[in-house]
Amino acid sequence: MTAENLPKAGYKLAKIAVGGVILLGLAATTMVYAQAKPLHVADKVELDKYLGVWYEIARKPMSFQNQCDSNVTATYTFNENGNVLVDNRCTMKDGQQSHAIGEAFVQNAPFNTKLKVSFLPEAIRWLPAGRGDYWILKIDENYQTVLVGEPSRKYMWVLSRDPHPDPRVVNEYLDYAKSVGYDLKNLIRTKHTVK
Repeated sequence: MTAENLPKAGYKLAKIAVGGVILLGLAATTMVYAQAKPLHVADKVELDKYLGVWYEIARKPMSFQNQCDSNVTATYTFNENGNVLVDNRCTMKDGQQSHAIGEAFVQNAPFNTKLKVSFLPEAIRWLPAGRGDYWILKIDENYQTVLVGEPSRKYMWVLSRDPHPDPRVVNEYLDYAKSVGYDLKNLIRTKHTVK
């Protein structure tokens, strides 16, 4: 490169750098905008149809599930208070079984799409502290596949009645999650050893 070409080369590098900064700015703005937009939930959920066993198919990482390696399930039943009893189970990395019992409280009856879940000890579960959002974002009419999340888009689950659902259906739900602002780069796909 000759001395007279240096200004041209510097100008080209500056253009590339400015272009990169603009692209990064646009990407960041898009993510902020996506997450600032309200997160829409499903129109309505009939809780009696929602009850039963769901298999976790995919999730965003979260600290309280770090040790779960496979066979993650959530079983929902009504309790004596009319709330939803949550029974979460998984096989941990060391092969041991993990089991956590919680309670879900509907926040937007009669639509039943926004719940708060507490895993505090039963005697103090009535306290509103320590409750996490559990929003039903997308569910099929036969209650076979569901996308669950929360408004900050930090946590997300795809659940199915089948431990080995059709990959096309799973991808449809993951695509929907992306379309409403979820970043799926760190998605965990859950393994199931049951047939």
